[in-house]
Formats: sequence, C-alpha cells, structure tokens
Amino acid sequence: MQKSLIAEFLGTFWLVFGGCGSAVLAAAFPELGIGFVGVAFAFGLTVLTMAYAVGGISGGHFNPAVTLGLTVAGRFPKGHLLPYIIVQVAGAIVAAGVLYIVASGKAGFELGGFAANGYGEHSPGGYSLISALVIEVLLSLFFIFIILGATSGSVPAGFAPIAIGLALTLIHLISIPVTNTSVNPARSTGQALFVGGWALQQLWLFWVAPLIGGALGGIVWKAVENKS
Repeated sequence: MQKSLIAEFLGTFWLVFGGCGSAVLAAAFPELGIGFVGVAFAFGLTVLTMAYAVGGISGGHFNPAVTLGLTVAGRFPKGHLLPYIIVQVAGAIVAAGVLYIVASGKAGFELGGFAANGYGEHSPGGYSLISALVIEVLLSLFFIFIILGATSGSVPAGFAPIAIGLALTLIHLISIPVTNTSVNPARSTGQALFVGGWALQQLWLFWVAPLIGGALGGIVWKAVENKS
C-alpha cells in the first residue's frame, strides 16, 4: 500500500507540474508559445508517461475522480479510496508550490490565473456555470469509461496508457476554453490554493462535477461491459 501511495503522489505531481506548468510557463511565451493544443498534449503526455512508469504499482489513477470511478466499477477496493485521494491532492499541492517557485523567478512575475479552473468571468471563453457543470461531468464520465475499457481484459495489453493519454488530450482540446479543463479535483485544488479568492470560491464545482462524472462512468461501464 505504501508504495502505491508514493506512486500516486509522484504521478499526480507530474500531471500537475507538467500540465499546469506548460500552461503557466510555455503557453503564452511570445511568438513561441505552445497554446491550447500544446497544453492539451502536455496533460495527455503526463498521464501517458506516468501510467507506463508507475501504473504497475498503483494502477496509475492520479485523479480522485478516476479512483472513485474505478471503485464504483468494482475495479478498486473501497478501503483504499480515501488514502489515494489524500495523496493525490497532496501531490497536486506540492506540484503547484514548486511551479509557483519556478514561475515567480521571472522578472515582473504576476500570478494571474495560474492555470486555475473557473467559470463565468473566470472561464477562458466566458462560459456559464451550467456550461462548466455539463462539460466537466460529461468529459469525466467518458474519461473513466475509456480508462475502464482500455484496461479491460478484452483489449491488447500494454496499450492502455496511450489510449488514456490521448483521451485526456482530447478532453483538454474540447474544454480548455470552457473551464481551463479540470476533470481532476486534485489538479484544481493545487492551483486554486495559490490563486485564492475566486478560484477557491469556484473550486466546489471542480470537485462535484468530476466526482459525479467519475461515478457515472463506473456505472455506465458496468452496464455495458462484456462479461462473457
């Protein structure tokens, strides 16, 4: 169990530092910025690389919504749910802290949005609370569904991290304009703690929606999985 928790901490750290780091440090770099597409691929690559690195140790969740979805689907023991979520959130907070240290080393640094998630006036595209709720629930549902399908015994072994990483990339391509993409309460929490104010006030949505979507993903998968 201890090794699994360490793996989840490291995996979540890498997801937040790599994904949010690409948004904070590289996305808006003059003329050479990677933009939404680059950030989307950065998030996908963090999951893909860490799923191969530690997936065999912890299962490679790196996300409370994933852990909940797998638990609902009967793929993960209920007794491990809370410890996984705790270390995932801890990994995200530490990653956000390290990112802050790096980012603040630039002359004229301003915190800005710091890749935090938001809706309304804090949505990159000005999308409403309802839009944010719908997109976060829906994409979390499909993310968990894809994870469960890609890791089932009926598909070729060894390719699941690729499908999961590309799924997260696609999710970001769809929803960065809407919420800056969460689908991961831990990732949202780390950034919100440093932004404070509006980010903390809106953080509830980025716990509620992904967890609902994750649970629904587990339920839908159980309804359609081939048990023959």
